[in-house]
Amino acid sequence: MLKVGLTGGIGAGKSEVSRLLVEHGAVLIDADRIAREVVAPGTPGLASVVAAFGEEVLAEDGSLDRPKLGSIVFADPERLAALNAIVHPLVGERSRALEEAAADDAVVVHDVPLLTENGLAPLYDLVIVVDADPATQLDRLVRLRGMTEQDARARMAAQATREQRREIADLVIDNDVPLDRLRARVDEVWAELTRRAREPRRSPRHQE
Repeated sequence: MLKVGLTGGIGAGKSEVSRLLVEHGAVLIDADRIAREVVAPGTPGLASVVAAFGEEVLAEDGSLDRPKLGSIVFADPERLAALNAIVHPLVGERSRALEEAAADDAVVVHDVPLLTENGLAPLYDLVIVVDADPATQLDRLVRLRGMTEQDARARMAAQATREQRREIADLVIDNDVPLDRLRARVDEVWAELTRRAREPRRSPRHQE
């Protein structure tokens, strides 16, 4: 099994890259999707979030009002840290279970938005960073996701810098390009991943 960490700033287009990798045969473990599952209605995770932030973060149907919660935490590093302390252990537990269920020869791609921020690179055999110019990220968040510019900038500022992400990258995928060029780059990356998956087991990254 080759364990790959996939990350990139919000709006960099990481979801498109993960979709293309799945087309090639990667097993995808999506931390964002799991983060939603662990705070679904009726879960201990949601109960913990409400205990920490109040019932104001609940929507009328009892689900988590993610935009409301986001407006609270992304402007306040301490409250963001408090949220992460609740959600991250739950996500980690579920991710490990999914990884253990994958085939021994699988290329398992962990889509982890905050991989850089949380110092998680040593957990993977290699790290892929999806890179885009901050202006591109901002445009996508405002134009495609409907965020206000203020909210988009706050979310970008709460993440690692472009330079910090590139420092931990083994492979970089430039996503300031048309889809056909992105697809071609992902084809190259997949060839590299399958080559590495066939190699004898190496030492963990932090021991290299």
